[in-house]
Amino acid sequence: MKETDFELTPEEQAIMDGEQGEVLQRVMNTVVTYGKLMGATRLIDLQAAPHLALSWSTDGFYPFIKIFKELADAGLKTYAPFTSNPKAMDHDNLDPGEAKRAIMNEAHSHDALLTGIYEKLGMVKNAWSCASFLPEIGNTPKYGEYISWTESSAINFANSVLGARTNRNSMGIDMMTAILGKAPYFGLMTDEGRQATWLIDCRLNKLPHPQLIGAAIGLKVVEDVPYVIGMDEMVNKLDDPIGYLKDLGTATASNGAVGLFHMENVTPEAKNHGRDLLAEGYQTYVIDDAELERLYNSYPVLWPDPDARPTRVFIGCPHNTLAQLKWWSGRILKGLKDAGQDRVACTPYIFVSDAVKAQFQLESPQLADEACDAGIHITRNCPVVYMQTPGYDDEMIITNSNKSRAYSKARFYMDDDLVEIVLTGELPDKAPAGQS
Repeated sequence: MKETDFELTPEEQAIMDGEQGEVLQRVMNTVVTYGKLMGATRLIDLQAAPHLALSWSTDGFYPFIKIFKELADAGLKTYAPFTSNPKAMDHDNLDPGEAKRAIMNEAHSHDALLTGIYEKLGMVKNAWSCASFLPEIGNTPKYGEYISWTESSAINFANSVLGARTNRNSMGIDMMTAILGKAPYFGLMTDEGRQATWLIDCRLNKLPHPQLIGAAIGLKVVEDVPYVIGMDEMVNKLDDPIGYLKDLGTATASNGAVGLFHMENVTPEAKNHGRDLLAEGYQTYVIDDAELERLYNSYPVLWPDPDARPTRVFIGCPHNTLAQLKWWSGRILKGLKDAGQDRVACTPYIFVSDAVKAQFQLESPQLADEACDAGIHITRNCPVVYMQTPGYDDEMIITNSNKSRAYSKARFYMDDDLVEIVLTGELPDKAPAGQS
């Protein structure tokens, strides 16, 4: 990209000139260089709190950790207390066994160092979740507020469902902008960058699985902004539209690279501006039931033995809402009762933040106890990090998350099939996705 002239305020120029120290000077130079490469001409002040993507602590990420340590050693802090993506390890609730625990601990050898650095830089205690925007954690930007995040699902939710403004930044840039309290003004920060270049015309007989239709949208538009019509009546009737929109957006961001979607009569900017958000010359993509079935059946089976017995069921990626945690716990328990069973046959793991789990135990103690007794595990872990750990690829994992499917060899199943697998420990009789 062509570099642009860049305008700095006197305060920003002073930082660039090193008047507040060499380390902050280098931070400013990094952010400005990034902005120039992306076509920005100025910085904008950030408002709501930062959210960081780096929670991995392997050698491959040590260069980032080393830079973050330098920032902390210089006495710098983020402009507001921040949250971060979930860690790789929750051995109390997702135990891979002694041998694999050793592999995980050795791989993430810098975990204590990263945690200490984050404490110095200003992280909210125990706020490790990719769904930091949920009320239990409270890093929830308001409509129109500028932020600078990296985690793709959190970016998508903040932009789409909350109407905040952030670009899809790279890891490291999130920390640099969090230290400055400023980010380059371009792309999804701007009115023009938030216009939709695709009209997604949904002609469906029922509400689709959010991560299936989200995948269809993401695969089609890739990194463009879609405007979705034909779903508002179904979505607005949901008890938990937040969970549904979170999961839909997540799949657009992981199966494509969508940072923002609009949904007619649902998302805030679509409510405020309607189809005026469509850019001139927009393209149209029609999604009907046949298109979703085609997509579902196109997914490859990456297990060495397609008929192998599942070893675990992973529910959620990103982390579930409180309503989703209650729904899944209740749905599995009802299935057990109807089948005359006391415990699950294939262990399900429901992924949530510690804050959501604590609220669940506070609000629904009986349901929480019954879920635990039945063999349902509730974990703060990051499922994708777990599945990508070397030596863990012998596990045959079923998931309801199209993000997990896209980033691992886990197999995606619809909710009813997933419950059947939990109850029986067997794959459904019908041909799974990716097989005729």
